[in-house]
Amino acid sequence: MNDIIQIQQSEMLQALNRSEVDIQISTAKQYPRCLPNVLNQIATYATMDTETAEDCFYALRRSGEVIEGVSVRMAEIIAGAWGNMRVQTRIIGNDGKTITAQGICHDLETNIAVSVEVKRRITDKQGKTFSEDMQVVTGNAASAIAFRNAVLKVVPKAVTKKVIEDVKQVALGKAIDLETSRKNALSNYAKAGVSEQMILDYLGITKKEEIDKEKLFALKAAWNAIKEGTTTIEDEFIKPAKEREAAKKAETNKDKVAEAMQAAAKGTNEATSNNKKSLL
Repeated sequence: MNDIIQIQQSEMLQALNRSEVDIQISTAKQYPRCLPNVLNQIATYATMDTETAEDCFYALRRSGEVIEGVSVRMAEIIAGAWGNMRVQTRIIGNDGKTITAQGICHDLETNIAVSVEVKRRITDKQGKTFSEDMQVVTGNAASAIAFRNAVLKVVPKAVTKKVIEDVKQVALGKAIDLETSRKNALSNYAKAGVSEQMILDYLGITKKEEIDKEKLFALKAAWNAIKEGTTTIEDEFIKPAKEREAAKKAETNKDKVAEAMQAAAKGTNEATSNNKKSLL
C-alpha cells in the first residue's frame, strides 16, 4: 500500500512565497539600480507640475512648532523610482477603539526588510465607534501612512535629501500668482469649515496679506496631512480655536472679577471714610 503524502496548505504558500522572493532577489542582483538614474526619475516625476510638487509634503503644527515631512505621494514616487523593492500593507488589528495597519518594505538588492505599524483611532469625541464605512476609510489612511513610513525607513535619507529639497523649491517657486494662490487656499479651507481667522492664528499672523509663498506651502502641506489621515481639521484648527476662545473668556472673566473686587474695596474705603467723618 502506497503512503499518502499530506502537504499542509500553509507550508505550500510559504514555499511559493520563498521561491517568489528568491527569484526577485536574483533578478535585482542581475539588474541593480543606478542611483543617478533613480534621483533623476524622482525629480522628473515629482516636478511634472506644481500641484504634484506641492502634494509631496505634509506639515503639522505641534506646540507652536511646524513639523514638515514627506507625504505618501512622495513615498510612492520614491518607491517607484528606487526599484527592486517589495512593499505591502495590511490591517493587523481592530480592537474597536483603534485600527492598526502594518507596512512591510523589502529592498531586494540589499536584503534589508523593515516592518512598521501605524495606529489610528476609530472612535469619535464621545467614544462612539465609527461606522463600517468610516473604519474602512480610516484603515486605508493608516495603510497609506504605513506604506510611507516603511519605504522611508528603507530608502536612505542621505540619498534622497537633495532631490527632495529641489522638489520643495519647485513647490515654492513655480506657483501661480500669489493673490490667486492665497484666495484658492482660503476657499478650500472655508469649504472644510475652517475660517480665515483660524488660518491666521494657525500661521501666527494678523491679516491674510501676510500669507506669502512659504505660508502657502505650509497650508498646502497641512492639507496633505489632513487628506492622508495624519491629522484632522479638528486637531489642527477647530480644537486650537476653541482653546484660544476659552482662554480669552477666562482672561476676560478674571479681569471682571478683579474690577469688581477693586470697586468693592473702593466702596468699602469710602464707607469707612464717611463713617469716620460722621463720628467727628
